[in-house]
Amino acid sequence: MAAERTDNTALYGMLAEFDTPEELVAAAQKAYAAGYRKLDAYSPFPVHGLAEAVGFHSNRLPLIVLICGLLGAAGGMLMEYYASAVSYPLNVGGKPFNSWPAFVPVAFETTILLAAFGAVFGMLALNGLPQPYHPLFNAKRFVLASRNRFFLCIEAADPKFDRAGTRRFLEGLEAHDVVEVEE
Repeated sequence: MAAERTDNTALYGMLAEFDTPEELVAAAQKAYAAGYRKLDAYSPFPVHGLAEAVGFHSNRLPLIVLICGLLGAAGGMLMEYYASAVSYPLNVGGKPFNSWPAFVPVAFETTILLAAFGAVFGMLALNGLPQPYHPLFNAKRFVLASRNRFFLCIEAADPKFDRAGTRRFLEGLEAHDVVEVEE
């Protein structure tokens, strides 16, 4: 539910630009403390403490990788068991058909393979990538987010969002520039 502008274009949010990562972290902490919850920060490199400052505390990627790794291990063991004991049983030296120590190298490799796939595709899915369009791409200076500038965006969908009040709040954080971002 985006706020409507007077010229009939939907407003995505307010974008504030900062010069240093410390200013961005401080601004994000103040915005979160002020009650804004639909906010995000953009930086050209990882900034320590920024995720916590915008209220991001949990990450589901390790669970995805663990599940994929366990599925890989189980799949590798089942594949080896099927090949050795069901599909093509061959008695070599009196060993049992389902000799699990022989299955460990394949199970290890399938564990690593599926965990790596889970990490890559899980990261892409959780980050919403690939994303060929985002409303922030409409902001002229946002291209500097991948170079040397730091941005904080408060979305219009935030329950506390008020066009004039949010602008005053962001300007009060000593932002270099505050712009409205259209959908």
